[in-house]
Amino acid sequence: MIRATVKKCTLETVILKATLLAMAFLAFPASARAEALVADLSSHLIAITTGFQGSELLLFGATDGEGDVVVLVRGPEESLKVRRKDRIGGIWVNRDEVTFEKVPVFFRMASNRPVGDFVPYTLLSRHQLGLRFLELPVAEPTVLQADIVSFRAALLRGKSREGFYAPGEGKVTFLGERLFRTNVVFPPNVPTGTYKIEVFLIRDGRVVGAQTTPLIVSKVGLGAEVFLFAHRHAALYGILSVILATLAGWLGAVAFRKV
Repeated sequence: MIRATVKKCTLETVILKATLLAMAFLAFPASARAEALVADLSSHLIAITTGFQGSELLLFGATDGEGDVVVLVRGPEESLKVRRKDRIGGIWVNRDEVTFEKVPVFFRMASNRPVGDFVPYTLLSRHQLGLRFLELPVAEPTVLQADIVSFRAALLRGKSREGFYAPGEGKVTFLGERLFRTNVVFPPNVPTGTYKIEVFLIRDGRVVGAQTTPLIVSKVGLGAEVFLFAHRHAALYGILSVILATLAGWLGAVAFRKV
């Protein structure tokens, strides 16, 4: 169901681009290199049109030597309320709720091998490598820790069911000793906004290189115009919707009456 609307790069194109990156990277002496890795995306824009069915982007790059690569993809942050329902008198009603702050709408991670095999716990926590280490502050300071754990687990399950979070790790593939690549898949209902893609080069339990690349997910075309109009002029949009619905109903009644 998910296929790219952004043009995909072939393997040959990826190898060519990554090779050019590596050549440019290695053209400078080691003392002049500012970073231990370079990385780029096949596209920095995902354009959501009326027929959008999802997208798949390619991230590729090169390192200055041996090491492991971890790629972290995070969507824009939002506040999110998680509610718990209880059955009272045969009716399900909302009871308790917890508001989480700075919740990324999208989260993916990929690496060339399981991060637990080469990343120390302190780095996993510091860089939030994995859902287990994702920082989700709670707005209410009086919430019990046991409730936070329960509501946090419910939040992660919900995001995973929607396809926005991936519990496991994607695969980073090395092409030779220094060139690497990975695919990042976005579902059809991917939220709009500015995404942050972080790439880490880890060697001997230390981050020796890191790079952050932005990605824009935006609506374009007629759908985007309607979306912006609805948000900027909500009252007018509502009135027009009612008028159009009434007009459509009247025209349908007239057509059926003539028949």
